Formats: sequence, structure tokens, C-alpha cells
Amino acid sequence: MRIEPVFLFDLDGTLVDSVYQHVLAWKAALDAESIELSVWRIHRKIGMSGGLFTNQLLRETDVPIDPARGERLRRAHAEAYRGFGRNIRPLPGARELLAFLTQEKIPWAIATSGRMETAAVNLASLGVDPDTCAVVTRDQVKYAKPDPDLFIAAADRLKSDIERAIVVGDSIWDMLAATRCRALGVGLLSGGYGSDELRQAGAIRVYEDPADLLDHIDEVGGRR
Repeated sequence: MRIEPVFLFDLDGTLVDSVYQHVLAWKAALDAESIELSVWRIHRKIGMSGGLFTNQLLRETDVPIDPARGERLRRAHAEAYRGFGRNIRPLPGARELLAFLTQEKIPWAIATSGRMETAAVNLASLGVDPDTCAVVTRDQVKYAKPDPDLFIAAADRLKSDIERAIVVGDSIWDMLAATRCRALGVGLLSGGYGSDELRQAGAIRVYEDPADLLDHIDEVGGRR
């Protein structure tokens, strides 16, 4: 008996071309708090949980981040990111990939470390309605990536065992979270991480972007 997979997608850098807008939004938020951090270092943190982001900031800048300051940073980032909303676009093949899975009756869900206040912009660009599609955001779980809570919650939303899941993401944090919940991780290069980094974090396959994944969907359990 063939076990049908379910697909769990990260959002930023996986389905929408939004990683660098997040980087710039975090840069603006950090500058407002007079916290100096190079843009490339910010990029390496996109996709991780806010708590881990804060811990990394403390280690790299030696600047104390108390809860009040952390909340100011979060709000400033969200406000700056919304300003980029009109520039957010789906990545090549993203809409077609979701349409294919829907047509083939292969369940899929989106699980993002972003809160709905920022994820809403991305979902709108994809044409995904969170009221009718399975979408899990940071607001709905206790811990975000690299903890596996988001993907476990997404699998639960699909009424599926997590071991059936193919987790598709663009960052090492996605792959680490997939490994921790015994799902299979598939990496995309569209968020800026390299193939070797994704594989070392647990990816079983790596593709360029959603269009490339769709072209090779049979390699990860999808069927044309």
C-alpha cells in the first residue's frame, strides 16, 4: 500500500520572494534601537523564532534585549515590512505548485515563523486565504523554528501523521525543524542558503525554487 505524502511549506523565501524585505525591515527596526548588526548577519537569522533571534542578537552585539525592547523591535519590524507589501511577489512556480497539489488532491499546508501581521501580506500575494486553506503562523504555537511545533501543528491541521510529511523550506531552520519531527526536508535555494548548508541541516533533496520542485515533484512523492 502506497503511503500518500502531505506537503508542509515554509512561506518566506519558499513560496514568496520576501527574504530580503524581511532583512531590510529588521535592519530598520534595529537601527531605530541603535543596535548595529550587518545586513548579512540579519539574513542568516531569517526563518528562526523571535526568541532565538533575540538570543543571537545578545551573543553577537552584547546589547541587552529585555522584553520591552524585544516587543519594540518586533513591532517596528512588522511596520517596516508592511511598507514593502506592494513589492512582495510569489516565487516562480509557487502558485502553479500549490495548484498542482490541489488538483491532484495531495494535501498541503503553510507553516511560517512569521506572525499573521506580516504573513498576511505574503499570503495575499499568493492568493491564499488563511480562512479556507491550512495556514499555521507563529501566533498559534508555543515555539517556532528550529523547534518543530509549526510543522506538527500543520500536519495536525491536515489530520495527517507528521511522518508522512514533506517539509519544503529555504533555510537551515526549516530543515532542522523537519528532522526534529521525523518529517522529510526538501530545501529550496530561493531564500539564499546554499545547497551544502541545506543538506547538512537534513535536506534529502535541494531544488532551485518552487518551479524546479514542481518539475521534479515525482522525486519527492508527488505524482503527475
